[in-house]
Amino acid sequence: MNAFRTGLPVLLAAGFATGALAQVPAPPALPRPKPAASVPPAPDPAFEAARAAFEALPEAERQGLQDALVWTGDYNGVTTGAFGKRSFEGIQTYQTRTGAAPTGLLTPPERIALKREAEAARRAARFKVQPDPASGAVVGVPEALLPKKSAIPGGSRWQSADGRVTLDTKSFPQGETSLDALFERATAAMPGRKVTYKLKKPDFIVITAETAGGRSYIRYAEGLAGIRGFTIGYDRSVSVTVDRLVIAIANTFTPFPDGAPAAAAPAVAGPAPRPAAPGLAAAPAAPLPGAQVEARPAATGLLLGGGRVLTAASALDACGAPRIGGVTARIERRDAAGSLALLSAEGLAGAPPPLRTEPVGEGEALLVLGAQAKGRPSVAPASAAVEGVYAPLQPGAGGAPVLDRAGRLVGLVARFPAAPRLIAGVMPPTRYGIVPGKAVAAFLAESGVPAGAGTGPAKGAATTLGGAAAPVLGAVVAITCTR
Repeated sequence: MNAFRTGLPVLLAAGFATGALAQVPAPPALPRPKPAASVPPAPDPAFEAARAAFEALPEAERQGLQDALVWTGDYNGVTTGAFGKRSFEGIQTYQTRTGAAPTGLLTPPERIALKREAEAARRAARFKVQPDPASGAVVGVPEALLPKKSAIPGGSRWQSADGRVTLDTKSFPQGETSLDALFERATAAMPGRKVTYKLKKPDFIVITAETAGGRSYIRYAEGLAGIRGFTIGYDRSVSVTVDRLVIAIANTFTPFPDGAPAAAAPAVAGPAPRPAAPGLAAAPAAPLPGAQVEARPAATGLLLGGGRVLTAASALDACGAPRIGGVTARIERRDAAGSLALLSAEGLAGAPPPLRTEPVGEGEALLVLGAQAKGRPSVAPASAAVEGVYAPLQPGAGGAPVLDRAGRLVGLVARFPAAPRLIAGVMPPTRYGIVPGKAVAAFLAESGVPAGAGTGPAKGAATTLGGAAAPVLGAVVAITCTR
């Protein structure tokens, strides 16, 4: 089994973080040189050819190939089926390692060989994706490494024979605790423990940490059945093997596989199980009142005024009865290309941003507004990519408005993966196709909906995410579905 090439905390820091590096200011006495005009980099023909071939495959096949590359140790990303730089380089690494030309484009025989090698690695780990009745979640367990299973309150514990690796599942019914309490507890300062990554969203949290002797990975998600999650702690001496397995476990973890209420916590009989490895989440804080949890958005819509909402048509493919703000919405029409849909619902009011019909340049700074289950929309930094946008989006982002830094609408996210494979509920920056502003303008004109348009830079254009997003936040709505 090949060693995973980078540690998990490094993966998270590189793949998920969006902070900029600090820069040393120039001495004030020296004149600053005038920056040269920005020239978008020319597309890489090899990358574009590999991307076109990869994206022509069925979504399940694309996800399966990425998952296989994880198991062979050649890829350290999420298995979304979307092709990006990590996928390209992972394929090249696999091809170089196996003596093939590093084209980044897998031939049919290479795909077969890759899957065969990955399956052998899975079998060697005895990796079994299984329901955990104690917590209600589904999780992948490398049973060759973790043969010892025992019950813990609200979940299950798997451990290695020597106790150096511990995997716990855990569940809390609504009202017993909160994501805020779990997050604060897991990120609290402790002597000898360093939090290496933390992420807090309205419906999930992720934390990784290190001690002198071990590493840990923590994830909790909130849904209608309460809070469910998993933690894994392991000794540094086995990190070469376990770092890769953590990605495989996280890629298969499904906190709410069927929407059923969380199972009652089983009683723990016999002696208490061994303590978890250093860095794992401690017991939850004192019970806090739980708030009502809304259904996760199936898509994001943009209010146009007059009770009308614009979204991507693909987001409604499996949506029998769309609802917006608790109100039933009606699908008025779709465009001929099957890219856009116009909905209407009573009681909706809001004004859309000005529309930009000119194309964006590759690499141009953008932002995407995605609906959340509760609270204000998320604001994700983005950059223009070939025929799309590169951004860290989350489920429900289909139809999300894409804005330039002047706050103008440049398009909508065309599609979000139907079955995304997330690392701890998070998707790192990935390329998504968009329905461009020009197509939006044509559709609105055909639908008799007025829309403003602009072709040049807006006067006093905003330069920050918050400044560009603020006027539009009130026009972004969550679309939920009743099947």
